[in-house]
Amino acid sequence: MIDTPEEARGTSTGTVVRTVLPPAETSAVTPKPVVRRENRLRALDGLRLVAALMVACYHYGGRDGEVVQAWGSSPRHQFPALHQLFAYGCLGVQVFFVISGFVICMSGWGRPLRSFFASRASRLLPAYWAAIVIVTAVFALPVVAYKAVSPSDALVNLTMLQQPLGVDRVLGVCWTLWAEVRFYALFALCIVLPGANRQRVILFCAGWTLAAAIAQGVHEPLLDTVLMPEYAPYFIGGVGLYLVHRNRRDAYAWGIVGVSWLIGQHYAVQRLWHAPNPEFFSNRSSFVIILVVTFGYVAVAAIALGWLHWANWRWLTVAGALTYPFYLVHEHLGWVVIKAYHRGLHIPSYGTFLATIATMLVLAWLLNRFVENLLTPRLRAALSKPRA
Repeated sequence: MIDTPEEARGTSTGTVVRTVLPPAETSAVTPKPVVRRENRLRALDGLRLVAALMVACYHYGGRDGEVVQAWGSSPRHQFPALHQLFAYGCLGVQVFFVISGFVICMSGWGRPLRSFFASRASRLLPAYWAAIVIVTAVFALPVVAYKAVSPSDALVNLTMLQQPLGVDRVLGVCWTLWAEVRFYALFALCIVLPGANRQRVILFCAGWTLAAAIAQGVHEPLLDTVLMPEYAPYFIGGVGLYLVHRNRRDAYAWGIVGVSWLIGQHYAVQRLWHAPNPEFFSNRSSFVIILVVTFGYVAVAAIALGWLHWANWRWLTVAGALTYPFYLVHEHLGWVVIKAYHRGLHIPSYGTFLATIATMLVLAWLLNRFVENLLTPRLRAALSKPRA
């Protein structure tokens, strides 16, 4: 949910491939390397923004909880026609995970462990640290009704380890980052460290799928934490789709994708579907849940197969850059903005919804411009330096 194609490909425009001339054509003067630039997968940036907006729809209008305090009543009453549709927005997380599997495999292929770690840390941490500071500061204001976490818990949140340590979270969405970090660790140890190749990636996907199924069966907390049975199919499916991207005729890759989709839709339905009950905010259809999960796989597959190369607009690059900071700040700060617009300025519900989305996108742009663009390259350079 938090990776960009340009990072995975090494530059903002594509992969740099150095071509060595055969001996017969070698001259006394060393020729300059031939540089070939591939089209950036801008459609992937657009899909990431779609997934982020899905999650925002869920947090603003598809659930109860703290957002009720912002609206002054349940979103069911604020959006009588759309609240049921917004309730499916939580599945944007599953779409993020499929995208992440694709991009992390692309990013880690042929990259040394130090470079992979530097890339991931520099991508995640600057905007995350800024979001922690901003949300903690805003929630500490006397005019804000929401309770801020303790100073000690806020400091622990800077490590991204608050969830396993049982510390109160500053950002509600950070549980997905904990899943991402565990995926990065598994991929780094099993693929990046020994060196990525097709056979190793296939064995990784097959082994993780089998181990996750066993972990689900034995109900062992440690195995559940490490192997993430509920989220593994989406990451694995994304990795399989990157193999498809490399070779669309790879039967093993398609097999990985198919099995991951079958298991992934099962977990999504198991978690989000329930029998109709008036006590629940919404009654999702199992068919629609399967449809949304399928959309995530199909959309990434279309990008992997090159069917969306025509979606090469530059604004998609900007959209991709804004997705991660938007995702970090949209929920908790969105509550504050919704209350100010709807209950303070008396803007109607749908106007408040759109204005809040726009405000969070502007804040995301500021974070990208003045935090990520300044700190990410510096942090990456510092972590990439070889030890003396």
